[in-house]
Amino acid sequence: MTVTHERPEVVVPQESTSRLVADRVTLGYGERTVVRDLSLAVPDHRVSVIVGANACGKSTLLRGMARLLRPAGGSVLLDGEAIHRLPSRQVARTLGLLPQSAVAPEGLTVTDLVSRGRHPHSGLLRRWSREDDEAVADALALTGTLDLADRPVDQLSGGQRQRVWVAMALAQRTDLLLLDEPTTYLDLAHQVELLDVLRDLNAARGTTIVMVLHELAMASRYADHLVAMQGGRVVAAGTPAEVVTPDVVRRVFDLECRVIEDPVSHTPLVVPVGRHHH
Repeated sequence: MTVTHERPEVVVPQESTSRLVADRVTLGYGERTVVRDLSLAVPDHRVSVIVGANACGKSTLLRGMARLLRPAGGSVLLDGEAIHRLPSRQVARTLGLLPQSAVAPEGLTVTDLVSRGRHPHSGLLRRWSREDDEAVADALALTGTLDLADRPVDQLSGGQRQRVWVAMALAQRTDLLLLDEPTTYLDLAHQVELLDVLRDLNAARGTTIVMVLHELAMASRYADHLVAMQGGRVVAAGTPAEVVTPDVVRRVFDLECRVIEDPVSHTPLVVPVGRHHH
């Protein structure tokens, strides 16, 4: 675990073999810096979850690692090379992304949208194949959206749309999958179902998954590697048991709490302490 006090950041060892690495990146929008001088190595073949209070830089970091945002300083490395220097199609075949608040073109059906996850594998001389059909069908089945296949995306509920977008990311069949708040709009049952699907994907295919989640309990249950951010920096990184402590929760969320063992998963469970419960 890495827990720092004077300068909260995680330094990537030179011998790191992680396929996806943020090397002292600084990210922002215009003149506003959100993430500053941050280093993070994503563990291969594991589920990593980034947590933190609103506006701490979680989504900005994910956008930078997905090549949607060019660093103002430092670099994001994919297989040892600066990701912004790699061909777009090469990156898309390796790294899939579910961004926050994705919007589909009007009238596009669910099958059409999920099929777009196969575009990185297409080419001038490559036609749609049985492998493409299987990838789309598997993604629809895994996300429980087969019955929605012919429906226009803009006629679905928020929760249904979110599952369809996840299906598109799964259809891409990449080795690395980045998801920004994939449980948004989902009720509790569908949150658990979706996170179970992602864990199954990791176990069956060894897919490296990086997610931004708000729910600490869900993050602790499903993460192999937990990253806690505050003020655009990494405060702590390690296993959920190492990261989810009253001290870290206080620093990251400005929240007093007790940490107990989840009776189902035996992972850390945060119990908030409000002003009326002392």
